[in-house]
Amino acid sequence: MTDLKNDTFLRALLREPVDYTPVWMMRQAGRYLPEYRETRAKAGSFMDLCRNPELACEVTIQPLERFPLDAAILFSDILTIPDAMGLGLYFTEGEGPRFERPVRSAADVERIGVPDPQNELRYVMDAVALIRKELGGRVPLIGFSGSPWTLATYMIEGGSTKNFANSKAMMFDRPDLMHDLLGKVADSVITYLNAQIESGAQAAMVFDTWGGVLTPGDYREFSLRYMERIVDGLKREADGRRVPVILFSKGAGQWLDRMAETGCDALGVDWTTDLSDARRLVQDKVALQGNLDPCTLYASPDRIRREVGRVLASYGSGSGHVFNLGHGIHPDVNPEHAAAMVEAVHELSKPYHAGH
Repeated sequence: MTDLKNDTFLRALLREPVDYTPVWMMRQAGRYLPEYRETRAKAGSFMDLCRNPELACEVTIQPLERFPLDAAILFSDILTIPDAMGLGLYFTEGEGPRFERPVRSAADVERIGVPDPQNELRYVMDAVALIRKELGGRVPLIGFSGSPWTLATYMIEGGSTKNFANSKAMMFDRPDLMHDLLGKVADSVITYLNAQIESGAQAAMVFDTWGGVLTPGDYREFSLRYMERIVDGLKREADGRRVPVILFSKGAGQWLDRMAETGCDALGVDWTTDLSDARRLVQDKVALQGNLDPCTLYASPDRIRREVGRVLASYGSGSGHVFNLGHGIHPDVNPEHAAAMVEAVHELSKPYHAGH
């Protein structure tokens, strides 16, 4: 189980020397791939696909059959935890995820418990174990979860939102209640990610999609504080190797220095911050992951290659960089454009590592 043929991704996260900059894409197993769309049709629905370990394994590995990526990421959804808390997750066409029973009152917060990952979320653990086995050490497997703040916004709003009215009202008027909820969600994330690591995940990533909608003070109190709690609670070694932890807050480039103090190994950076500025902010305390604008993949392969070169130059020489998009790949991107990006990263990054 421990023999990895390509551990470049894990070494880069730990800022160890590598021969080239490793690359993977957020949402790399997704709708832009025709083979994914076929498997999803076979599954019946998005959540049926998530809950079927064999099909989740199949779609996790599909992008690796097509592109020489340096990591696989578990195919799942950030809303598995609130779903396992019994909030009644369903998906509506054009509107995305909804919850039948949003969390709005003290009684609602009281009612929810920490799901047992080996029981309510067993299908995720089965998928992780199966993917790890099927990968056969080809590349490392990333496990993930949403952040407590991000998950709480979906749970309180009952789905997607533009202005976070209910979440911010609770945060301002009932901070005690918001902290109770965030504490429960943080404990759930810790047990969930540790179970993924025990099942075979070799790195863990926390997606804080909505951290950037907060003021600096509220971000520290209601988002970062709970991600730090998760980092403290995670199992950091498995199979005799360190399990790196990546934190990603979208729209939070100005707080990267604070994020670097959490004890995580790496920070995801979206495309609104230059990697050179990010590197200065974190002072080489952590690795950086990112950060090509996902819309670049609508451009011609030549232009994609130039933009890849620009991102690599922005980070500069030395290890500690994992190339990625600044957010997930868009569903209508041409897969050949993703291939052009991966190829450009592998080729153009070598000179930045020549001195090691």
